[in-house]
Amino acid sequence: MDFKHGGDIINFAKEIGCKTDEVIDLSSNINFLKPKVNIDTKNISSYPNYDILYRVVAKEYGVKIDEIELFNGATSAIYSLFREFNLNICTLFAPIYLEYKRTALINRYKIEYINRLLDKKYKISQNSLVIFVNPSTPDGKFYNIDSLIRECRDKNCTLLIDESFLDFTDFKSAIRYINSYKRLYILKSMTKFYGSAGIRVGGVISNSKNIAKLREKEPIWKISEFDSRYIIESLKDRSFKKRVKESNNRKKLIEVLKSSKYIDKIYTSSVNFILVKLNIEAEEFQKLLIPYKIMVRDCSNFDFLDSSFVRIAIKDDLSIKRLKEAICKIYI
Repeated sequence: MDFKHGGDIINFAKEIGCKTDEVIDLSSNINFLKPKVNIDTKNISSYPNYDILYRVVAKEYGVKIDEIELFNGATSAIYSLFREFNLNICTLFAPIYLEYKRTALINRYKIEYINRLLDKKYKISQNSLVIFVNPSTPDGKFYNIDSLIRECRDKNCTLLIDESFLDFTDFKSAIRYINSYKRLYILKSMTKFYGSAGIRVGGVISNSKNIAKLREKEPIWKISEFDSRYIIESLKDRSFKKRVKESNNRKKLIEVLKSSKYIDKIYTSSVNFILVKLNIEAEEFQKLLIPYKIMVRDCSNFDFLDSSFVRIAIKDDLSIKRLKEAICKIYI
């Protein structure tokens, strides 16, 4: 099975024969804007202490410290959660982040798929693990999931809502349900919004009893001191969210994509990437962009998407300009 993700600029650069800093990476869903951080590496301690990190992250999401557990990235949290739940059936609202499928297979779950792009009526198995990414990937749509929460609660399901991209929007979090729905977990990825895939900090939010049980099996040290300080410093930049949400680059990218003769549909997105349906193969589309050292995300390995779909990330003005130039030159 193909579980490849976007952002592999090292191998892309090798394949096309260029340096990595020459690649225009439109495949990665990491924020192109960066917060202002000031880290003194001379004072990095040998053994990290997470007291400040927990305090500032809990405050950011409006929860108590005993309602959140932090991990070495959101993906590490996913693996820990699947082991902790130890259920038999996993329901995936797909297309979905591929590590959910991979983790379910590793842990020998029976996977039941729901096509969230088409299925308006669906059935969820009793006492199953239900996964919903909101806003979604790779299309960036935000869903009102109040009815899903009610149904999962009625069927005694464990529900994991992945809100890794919610910070890009003004929509409300499902955190407000954690104390009324005992089997609800919310996943947060700190580094997608704060523009640092290599800084591995993610969190799980749930009621205090669930978090205490989860924390019992976690190692003492699992986040580096540097990563911890990066997130602390990022959250100090109180103007960062405003800068991100005031960016006009989504509109600029959409205008460029509209000029492409190879794009049949541009999906509405609330986040920092856009899903498009082509009238040619994604592999062919990528080959056309190679002379311009532009990399996009082939979405053919997502469930319910075929080889005509690509995801294009919203990046800086120069990247959008380079894409526009490429489109003009190859008459896309």
